[in-house]
Amino acid sequence: MTKEELTAHIKAEALRLGFDVCGIAKAEAITSEIADTYNRWIEQKKNATMQYLERNCDKRFNPTLLVDGCKSIISVAMNYAPKQNIEGIANYAQGKDYHWIIKDRLNRLLQSINTIAPTEGRAFCDSAPVFERYWAVKAGIGFIGRNRQLIIPGKGSSFFLGELLVDIELCYDTAEERNLCGNCHKCIDSCPTQALSNNGLDANRCISYLTIEHRGELPENIGKMMENCFYGCDRCQAVCPHNHFATPNTIPELQPSEALLQMSTEKWYTLTKPEYKALFKHSAVERCGYEQLMRNIAAIKANDKKSS
Repeated sequence: MTKEELTAHIKAEALRLGFDVCGIAKAEAITSEIADTYNRWIEQKKNATMQYLERNCDKRFNPTLLVDGCKSIISVAMNYAPKQNIEGIANYAQGKDYHWIIKDRLNRLLQSINTIAPTEGRAFCDSAPVFERYWAVKAGIGFIGRNRQLIIPGKGSSFFLGELLVDIELCYDTAEERNLCGNCHKCIDSCPTQALSNNGLDANRCISYLTIEHRGELPENIGKMMENCFYGCDRCQAVCPHNHFATPNTIPELQPSEALLQMSTEKWYTLTKPEYKALFKHSAVERCGYEQLMRNIAAIKANDKKSS
């Protein structure tokens, strides 16, 4: 089988497995400009307490150090746009934990490749020091918008990203050089804590960071800015014109459970630990933990009392 035929097989199989887009980039060190920008972001402590973002930068900047013999990066995107918004929960966390959904399909893709050409590789989905959005751009999938999300032209930004690093040479896609944000600043203007700016993202202010990653007490008066967002925040995506093109996902594992659909404000306020465990078993919300989730809900509840 030729390199062209193998590349075509990989892309067709990726779509068959449920990915919406698949692109391929040559594995090599990232540009010094991107590395310098990232290092400055870390030096300015804009990663907040997410110290894992400071580790293994040699591998982060050069994927050939992450996987021995890596020659190609197969980048995929899977739509998670929901059929309906659920109170308080970021759209990406409505179904089962996406990490395993993506990695399972990527491993099945690797198995399919091996039926044709002996290949060594590793699958990743937000699980290693990989510049996911950078490689999605290099693979021609989309561009990084002003909201720091990967935006796929004509599809939007509600996509999980994953990578398969393999030791075979393939045909490589052309990097997406366009930035189609133009003069739009809706994402920046809508950010309630000014976490977003023209200089990028300051995680210390981000409601997604504060409600998911941050341990300890929340900043004073944050409840008003959270509105009803007690796990994550989608406001910078909700206002993005590119998401007008989004269509609801059809992946069974990403659909919300009936129990989650039936949750109400009062039920969230009185959520017990056993109810939490049943509601979010095998969900990304498990990362937060019951106590932290209730801390977030309490901040919203306190603000509701002030407003009433």
